[in-house]
Amino acid sequence: MTARKTTRKTTKTARKAARKTVDSAGRTPEQLLEAYRQMVRIRAFEDNANELYLQAKMPGLTHMSSGQEASAVGVCEALDERDKITSTHRGHGHCVARGATFRPMFCELLGKEEGYCHGKGGSMHIADQENGNLGANAIVGGSTGIATGAAFSAKYLGTGGVAVCFLGDGALGQGILYEVMNMAALWKLPVIYACENNQYGEYTHIDEMLAGNMLERARAFGIEAEEVDGQDLLAVMAAADRAVARARAGEGATFLALKTYRYFGHHVGDINRSYYRTKEEEEHWKAERDPIPLFGEVLLERGIATAEELTAIGEAISREAEEAVEYALEAPYPPAEAARDHVYAS
Repeated sequence: MTARKTTRKTTKTARKAARKTVDSAGRTPEQLLEAYRQMVRIRAFEDNANELYLQAKMPGLTHMSSGQEASAVGVCEALDERDKITSTHRGHGHCVARGATFRPMFCELLGKEEGYCHGKGGSMHIADQENGNLGANAIVGGSTGIATGAAFSAKYLGTGGVAVCFLGDGALGQGILYEVMNMAALWKLPVIYACENNQYGEYTHIDEMLAGNMLERARAFGIEAEEVDGQDLLAVMAAADRAVARARAGEGATFLALKTYRYFGHHVGDINRSYYRTKEEEEHWKAERDPIPLFGEVLLERGIATAEELTAIGEAISREAEEAVEYALEAPYPPAEAARDHVYAS
């Protein structure tokens, strides 16, 4: 056997062995590879959503979460079927991470009948009850009460479930957050406040809008608080695992400050951002801190995947997203009489 063939065989054997090894966070290599796919799915969805807006095919605006994939996937990977999440106006990534599929998501963005909310929710109000997603919310901090209520329900009914409230750093200026954190602390509710600190509340840097330390705001209620590198998928997973374990053990709420970054504007129409942040800053995050290639390097180093396999994953998901867009563009709108449906509980 030649040296080259020996090397190939050795590499293949090592990769096969690596796939069977359990990660320090308690996940197999196959689970880590699936987490990578989920991040790629989010990026592909957002890229296509942006194109739909630029081509004037999508009504209204959307708020992309490109760059924030690790926070969504890392937290949702710690959950099971008992658990619930609530989302934000920048919520596509949370939907995908919790199990949503491309076709009904694109249909929802385009106002089509086959969307998750029959075309009535649009980008900022997607809900996916079957996967435990209680919905996105266009109101900053608007879902904090819903998530805390879901945690109360889980505790009252004894389901063992956990509720995750995704929120942005801008929500730290909303009074309802502190009202519900007070309740969560008093009643030791199984809720996780996952704050995606992408550095900007609309067009204002966090240093100009947040006094003090955000962790201390949660700690003032006696809530466990932790800052996490939101671009490091494994770090987010580990922090989420700890928070979920605490919640299931009856130890109450956790506040996670996930330091991340949105690559694009506050919304798809926010194209010229030079008046509130520099090109150099954006390029630094994209080139040095992109969570997808960063985690791809981990998979390569551990022998879980080859560069060719990661490329193939990206290409396959891109085709899937493009097909879903084509499908959604041709899908029917809801009939006019459907405007009266889903207004009141039956």
